[in-house]
Amino acid sequence: MWNCCLLCMKSHQKFHAFSPFADGAKLVRGSAAEQPRMAAGKRMLCDLCLYARTFLTPLRVLLLRHRTLMLLQVVYDGLFGGNTNAKLRILSLQFVHHICGTCPDAKIKPLGPMLLNGLTKLINEYKEDPKLLSMAYSAVGKLSGRMPDLFTKDLALVQQFFEAMRKEDMDVRLSIQEALSMMVGAYTNLEGAQLTLMEALVGSYLVKPEVQVRQVAVKFASNVFAPDHIPSRYLLLLSAGDPREEVYGEAQKALRSFSVGPENEGTPLKLPPFPVMVSHIMDKASGRMKTPVKFVTTTSVLPFNPTAFLEIILYLRMCLAHSAGVDASCQSLVDMQDQAPALGRYVRELMANDITAPNSPKNGDLNPVEMYISLIEQLLSAAGGLKVMYCLLEIVSVYPEKLAASLVEKMDWIKSLMTANKEEMRELAAQLFALVVVTLPGPELESKIQGLIKTAKDPHNPEAQHGSLLALGYLIGRYLDIAKTKKELQIMGKPESLPLPGQDEAIQACVETIGTLLDNGSPLSIAAVIALGEIGRNGALPIPDEGPGLTKKQLVENLLARIPSGKETNKAKERAIRTLGYFPVGDGAFSHQKMLLQGLMESVEAKQIELQFTIGEAITNASVGTKSTAARDLWIVAEEDYRPREDVRDNDVVPWVLDQILNKHVNSVNPHVRQASCIWLLSLVKKLSNHQEIKSKLKEIQSAFISILSDNDELSQDVASKGLGLVYELGSEQDQQELVSILVDTLMTGKRAKHEVSGDTEVFQGSSIGKAPDGQGLSTYKELCSLASDLSQPDLIYKFMNLANHHAMWNTKKGAAFGFNVIATKAGEQLAPFMSQLVPRLYRYQFDPNTGIRQAMTSIWNALVTDKTMVDKYLTEILQDLINNLTSNLWRIRESSCLALNDLLRGRQLDDVVDMLPEIWETLFRVQDDIKESVRKAAELALKTLSKVCIRMCEPCKGAAGQKTIAVLLPCLLDKGIISTVTEVRALSINTLVKISKSAGELLKPHTPKLIPALLESLSVLEPQVLNYLSLRATDQEKAAMDSARLNAAKSSPMMETINMCIQHLDVNVLAELVPKLCELIKSGLGLGTKGGCASVVVSLATQCPQDLMPYSGKLMSALLNGLCDRNSVVQKSYAFALGHLVRTARDTSTEKLLQKLTGWYMEKEEAAYRTGCTLTVHAISRYSPDVVKKHEGMVLPLAFLAMHEVPDDDKGEKEDSNPWREVWQENVPGSISGGIRLYMEELIDISQKALQSPSWKMKAQGAAAMASIAKQQTGSLVPPHLGMVIGTLLQGLPGRTWTGKEELLKAIGTVVSSCSKQLKDPVPAQPSIDEIIQAVLKECRKENVKYKIIALKCAADVVESTKEDRFQELADILFPFIKKASKETVGARSPKEEEDEDENAKAKELHTETLVCAFSTLGKAWPRSPDTQRCYRFEVCKLMCDRLKLSTWKVQHAVLQSMNAYFQGLLILEKEHSDIAALKEILTEACPALVHSLENKSYASVRAEAITVVEILLKKLEDSEQWESLTLDNRNLLLTSLAAMELDSRPDLRDKGLLLKKKLENLN
Repeated sequence: MWNCCLLCMKSHQKFHAFSPFADGAKLVRGSAAEQPRMAAGKRMLCDLCLYARTFLTPLRVLLLRHRTLMLLQVVYDGLFGGNTNAKLRILSLQFVHHICGTCPDAKIKPLGPMLLNGLTKLINEYKEDPKLLSMAYSAVGKLSGRMPDLFTKDLALVQQFFEAMRKEDMDVRLSIQEALSMMVGAYTNLEGAQLTLMEALVGSYLVKPEVQVRQVAVKFASNVFAPDHIPSRYLLLLSAGDPREEVYGEAQKALRSFSVGPENEGTPLKLPPFPVMVSHIMDKASGRMKTPVKFVTTTSVLPFNPTAFLEIILYLRMCLAHSAGVDASCQSLVDMQDQAPALGRYVRELMANDITAPNSPKNGDLNPVEMYISLIEQLLSAAGGLKVMYCLLEIVSVYPEKLAASLVEKMDWIKSLMTANKEEMRELAAQLFALVVVTLPGPELESKIQGLIKTAKDPHNPEAQHGSLLALGYLIGRYLDIAKTKKELQIMGKPESLPLPGQDEAIQACVETIGTLLDNGSPLSIAAVIALGEIGRNGALPIPDEGPGLTKKQLVENLLARIPSGKETNKAKERAIRTLGYFPVGDGAFSHQKMLLQGLMESVEAKQIELQFTIGEAITNASVGTKSTAARDLWIVAEEDYRPREDVRDNDVVPWVLDQILNKHVNSVNPHVRQASCIWLLSLVKKLSNHQEIKSKLKEIQSAFISILSDNDELSQDVASKGLGLVYELGSEQDQQELVSILVDTLMTGKRAKHEVSGDTEVFQGSSIGKAPDGQGLSTYKELCSLASDLSQPDLIYKFMNLANHHAMWNTKKGAAFGFNVIATKAGEQLAPFMSQLVPRLYRYQFDPNTGIRQAMTSIWNALVTDKTMVDKYLTEILQDLINNLTSNLWRIRESSCLALNDLLRGRQLDDVVDMLPEIWETLFRVQDDIKESVRKAAELALKTLSKVCIRMCEPCKGAAGQKTIAVLLPCLLDKGIISTVTEVRALSINTLVKISKSAGELLKPHTPKLIPALLESLSVLEPQVLNYLSLRATDQEKAAMDSARLNAAKSSPMMETINMCIQHLDVNVLAELVPKLCELIKSGLGLGTKGGCASVVVSLATQCPQDLMPYSGKLMSALLNGLCDRNSVVQKSYAFALGHLVRTARDTSTEKLLQKLTGWYMEKEEAAYRTGCTLTVHAISRYSPDVVKKHEGMVLPLAFLAMHEVPDDDKGEKEDSNPWREVWQENVPGSISGGIRLYMEELIDISQKALQSPSWKMKAQGAAAMASIAKQQTGSLVPPHLGMVIGTLLQGLPGRTWTGKEELLKAIGTVVSSCSKQLKDPVPAQPSIDEIIQAVLKECRKENVKYKIIALKCAADVVESTKEDRFQELADILFPFIKKASKETVGARSPKEEEDEDENAKAKELHTETLVCAFSTLGKAWPRSPDTQRCYRFEVCKLMCDRLKLSTWKVQHAVLQSMNAYFQGLLILEKEHSDIAALKEILTEACPALVHSLENKSYASVRAEAITVVEILLKKLEDSEQWESLTLDNRNLLLTSLAAMELDSRPDLRDKGLLLKKKLENLN
């Protein structure tokens, strides 16, 4: 059980954060006292892992039904059981985590309360284990996410966690923080007392010293309570002033992101009502001022710290905006000022209704607005701040009649703000000061003005001077505005007195003062310009038009001169331009209006685009004059609500301005002027959209905008296109139709003004030079013209003119597209019927490599395609367009099509367009070989994406769609992809096939009959051809090594990996289709990789599906057999290897036929390839299918035995192929070789006979060698009739000519006769007699071939010696002439030339030596015991030997001495009964000198040793026969002399033997 548990834990380590084996080992190694507890722990861990193994996986969680109690028991026993330990508690908590993460809601509901109780108990009881506590807290957090209702009523748990976070270690504290963050969602629906309790709880922890505690408290405050919950917002505002970033950042985010999130989309924004919120803040501020938490500075005391106070003011402003019904999220001052009129209406409503702070007795009768102002004043007095200053200015400006007067007493404080360090602060303070002062009565107002003038003239305080100047301008401007209003009231019969009696003089003094500072340095100059502009906006300047001193004309000229000046900053220029535009607004009789406008229009400078927008606004204000919206009170009246006063003088010069722009500036040859005129025109159309002159000249204005579209400048095109859209909007339905018609006609015909180019004309702007003429960019209009021609609807979209009257430098880029974009957006309904044609083209153009075209078409796309499903709707059309354009003759279109295809395919389901996939693949394959690199890269990107999509589509979960995808995809990849000449295409195709094979699984099964052969063919096709070249020119050894490496590479290639994947899913039906193709490929396949791959596939089939393969094994064996004789040895080995595995699945009859075929090849074919194939196959069968060998051992083993005795060629040193056959024999034959021969005697003799009867001489020799081996191993065991069969067969092969290998027959005869001589002496029917054998052998001895003759003589010697037959006479007739002939060739002295010849003919010399050695050896062996024969030849033989002993080389001498040994051993006259003293004396007289010669041979010890052996035998024979007298005295002396010399021999044995023989001879004397 414990072992099982360990295995269980190991297999489920992915659910554990650690490995349990280490502690498991500790349990086993525990002390004896701990063993009972450990054993229980083991059982507990086993139970836990058993349940974990059952429930941990997501699918098995479904088995939790009816097992709730079991689960709880596992958890509780693991956490609190009596035998538990730390490891089990950790495992149990991991189990709880997994339950919380994966258990379905219905199943976890019953578990929740008990799990929570267990976790809280664990937290309370196990404080000493930080890791355990961390996991427990995290588990509680996860459980709260699954079962929020379980936590909603338990606020004590939240308090417990907060307290724990204050006390625990840092690691545990982080886990508690995470748990509390997850628990927030459980408390979002609190109500009543619980909500109040949570509010108090959060508030108490927001002030704790621990950062994590405050951070989590902020999270609770921002998420638990509604966005309009005032107390929680107050808490967040306090936290926004926290010193730690993580706390105040979280608080600010919560306060400013009240509408973020998809769940809030479409719901109204929720913020606290302004009156209630400001009252709450005021109450809290009052309370805090009486407590130690107030913030004390050196000069003041604040209820909040400045950071929090700033957030409070800004949040109150957001609440004010929200209550006023405008966007509360605005942050910039400009956007906030645009909301001022709406805020004003709400403030007036609050003030008019005299609303006081609800439920706030502390604040008395203060209005919420007044509270707001009071809070702002508090913060502004202590800390300042631009936004706070703005808030104060804004709230006073929107209702100045009542609120400005309330600040009269604080004018000195406001004036002090006018000396702040920041210019923006001084400007806002000046506006506020002007608002307050203008409410004063006449004398006081005049006094204040004089004070400001005095300060403005005082250069000692620049800040005060700057503030005073601004204040003068804002004050006079507001005074003039009030004066106009009161004058209007007087006209209406409501007399109102003006506060300033001598207003003209006072205003004039102010203007003159300002004018004197106009040329001072910045910022005073800018302040003067602002002041003059504010005065001029609200009334006429009280200075003369012309003349000496400060005049209107001089003022206009001064300001106009600043615009092109390089000394002025852009800010100063913008202020000057804006002021110039204000002069005609306040003065209906401004006499220099046209001069002013003309000056603005002529002040065009290059690279001052921002200024042109300001100039456009100024031109708009100046051209419409007193009816301009700039004349309104910006704080009170919205631009759309402004209505000009009826009593003002009309100074509208819009017709003149339009004429100047349309007829002069738009047609200018200077592109900067045209750009500026386009911006002015856009401003006029936008600001004066209801002006009659604008409406009457829509066509002319459109023509002007169209003419700008051809400019190279992108901004000009953008502005012109926006202008076209505005013009289109202004027209009625009839006007719109006419405008579209004119636009289309203009673009088609090109009827437009030609710009005359002079020598001073600037043709190119900036970096635009060279873009169009050199082809780097292509005109956008050209693409849109193509788009229009495809639609065949010139009345719906724009066709561009032929720019024949333009230089290429002026070609349009994206201007045309912007124009189309804007108008197409408005005319979308008309384009709806043509979306199927537009969408594909536009989709592709979004990826055009030309930046201009891409941006333009993207804009068109965004305008037309607002529905996200549009692409899916027109997917087929888009794909078809992209496919068609992939092979366009323009590289830009090919590249954009590839990029568009890549984007279209990514992450999209293509089930509906599966049939188009092959065309996409094939086309991309072509583009992958494009001539342009960027196109190739784009195609590669598209192919990779297509590959991923197709792999995903081929997954088994796709069902029929996946099957269809594979069906259409595989032919393309196999027929076009993997055989492509492009490396990248091949690599991607192979990679795709491999991944499909991994992911498709069973879906691939029907296609494997085509897939596998194609991949096998690709193994050779994809191989570098240089390898074939190298293989052809390598040596055999190099070729074998190279081919082996090639085959290994092919087997490890991705193609083989894919094939192996496919093989896993084969069955009988698929094999029926696959095997014929595989057989055909085995027979006809080309290339090493293909052949080796086929063999590898056969091996895999035989290994993985042997039963299914059985019906087809015969066909495969036949195919492999045909390729077994391949010239390539590596291919042969592969096929043999395959056959070795395949025979296991084959029927016995098929295997038998195979073995018969192999045996026939071996016996009949002389080509080396056949024999090698046979050898490799049988060896493979023996190694990989030994059972098959056992079944057919009668065929295999005899062949192996015969092949073991293959005779090597003369040029081969060793028997290279003998080892495999020997292994086959040794592995399958029990016991020794002789035992195996006895077991298979008949079969071995039969096959050896067949070999001997073979027409092949080499096979004959091999059969003879086998026969010899049989005879040698079966000495005494080879008996009739087998003996007769063997001898008879051997003798049958002897007659006839001499052939290579025939020597083996003689060797076999010699071996058989030597081993079975006794059996041959007995006559047996059908068994050759000894005489017949000897006669046959002697016949062979008479052959002329010297080498063969030597073997024959050796055979004859062995036969005669073993049978004791006397055939010396026949042999003498052969040997004597043979010896004498050889002796003549070596006898005599040799000249130097002969010695050279001898060196050159070393082989011939060696052959002569071998001849003599063989001859004398045969003489010795054939020497008979017959007296008659000895009598005839004894002296002749002795003389022959003695002669050769003196003249031969040492090898021959040695052989002669051995022969002499045998001669004297068998010489009968040395025996007493056959003694013949005279004859013996004659022989000894001949022999002794020869023996002495050999005894004295100092060079070769072997010769001396053999000679002394002969002497020893001779003396022993003489002693035994008592014929010493036959040894004459001379012979004795010769021997004694030689033996005496032996005493000095280097060999001790020879010395001893010589001394002994010498003594024996001496004793005779």
